[in-house]
Amino acid sequence: MRLSNKILLATNNRDKFDEFKSLVAAYPEIDLAMASDVLRNTDKLRFVETHDTYLDNAIAKARFVNLGAHYPALGDDSGIEVLALEGKLGVRSQRYAPPKAGMNQDQANNELLLKELAGKRRDARFVCTLALLIEGILISATGTLEGAIAEAPRGTHGFGYDPLFIPKGQGKTVAEMNSAEKNAVSHRAKALQELMTKVKTHGIVFAKP
Repeated sequence: MRLSNKILLATNNRDKFDEFKSLVAAYPEIDLAMASDVLRNTDKLRFVETHDTYLDNAIAKARFVNLGAHYPALGDDSGIEVLALEGKLGVRSQRYAPPKAGMNQDQANNELLLKELAGKRRDARFVCTLALLIEGILISATGTLEGAIAEAPRGTHGFGYDPLFIPKGQGKTVAEMNSAEKNAVSHRAKALQELMTKVKTHGIVFAKP
């Protein structure tokens, strides 16, 4: 099955898109575009991300974009799970903390997480689930990255909880890594690799128009 190689990433987050764009560079047959560059109403994506599992949220976002643009759509949902918090923050990771004056959402989230982890074990993992909707076919994959939460934010790269997360076996946070280092270990990279393996098993071949 030969299909157009244009795929829309169902996100309004430019940092996330840039990260996926760098990951997709390993698959030159794919032309990844940001949904908000094609659709005008992608601000509504946050209203469909209301489910209790990463997979359901990823599917909801992919379906929203696919229906609106009629292109293959890639939805993702990711989060951080902390052992001492019984698996929280999970699917609520992105909007975990209430808004706080003088801080963006990422900074507020990181501050609250550090406060709640005071004196507790810091084992954690990143999780990413992808859902690709293409010609009525749904393909999904999940990747994880084990690690721990640092005592304080470190580094200026990345976004979200990257300044707090130290991958297992590493001495620096994800935000202290360059793009190549992060892509070599990240949960998103692992999920994408599994997804592309499944795409091939479906006999899907992407072709330039």
